[in-house]
Amino acid sequence: MTMPDSNILLSIAAVFFFAAFVKGVTGLGFSTTALPFLVLSIGLKETLPLLIIPSILSNLLVMRSAGHFRVSCLRFWPLYIATLPGIFVGLILLQRLDSYTCAAVLGGVLVIYSALALSNPSFRLTSDSARWLQTPVGCVTGLLNGMTGSQVVPVVPYLLSLPLERDHFVQASNISFTLSSLVMSLGLTQLGLMTLETSLISSFGVILVYTGVQLGTRVRRWMSPAVFRRTVLGLLICLGFSLVVRLIL
Repeated sequence: MTMPDSNILLSIAAVFFFAAFVKGVTGLGFSTTALPFLVLSIGLKETLPLLIIPSILSNLLVMRSAGHFRVSCLRFWPLYIATLPGIFVGLILLQRLDSYTCAAVLGGVLVIYSALALSNPSFRLTSDSARWLQTPVGCVTGLLNGMTGSQVVPVVPYLLSLPLERDHFVQASNISFTLSSLVMSLGLTQLGLMTLETSLISSFGVILVYTGVQLGTRVRRWMSPAVFRRTVLGLLICLGFSLVVRLIL
């Protein structure tokens, strides 16, 4: 990826700030919000490396204050390990399939995730089911991550189906996100997508992410996070459908 022109850089900066603001207000993941906007404007393969560095740093900040790190690693290590081969298979598909197909899959994932988040289902897995599902959940999460950049399906619905405290859920999910991002950075480098130029843009995004999260956290005091969250999820559904329709048309 060559250094984009000033208009594209401004668009990337605006998306970074908006996604970080959303994270500060609602807690929705930075990458989840930023992905569809950037994919529609610059393409999937160009977007993925840009999100790596700000995503990792924002996740680490959350993990530092959430606690439950050791407990999460001991309980969910099969899920985390299973994510790795899934990412490599997903990266192979990303390399071999055209960008529109991968973007359409991303659109479908966003629609499913946002619809589940809006409906807020209250299902619970038994301890036995939760245990044996870790490996397939990790593999599918890694596959979709490598192919589309999305890190939330099915790992987030899986973790939500368990009786976890909020901080434990935050830690367990962010370990998955961070590990996946680190592996993705290696894979994207091997594919020639993670270059010096993209790393510089991604590093610059850290400033915008920090500022957006801090502002969003302050705004949350007088804005209704629930209403804003539903609005953003509805927007993600629309963007997801647009990615799917773009392939069909």
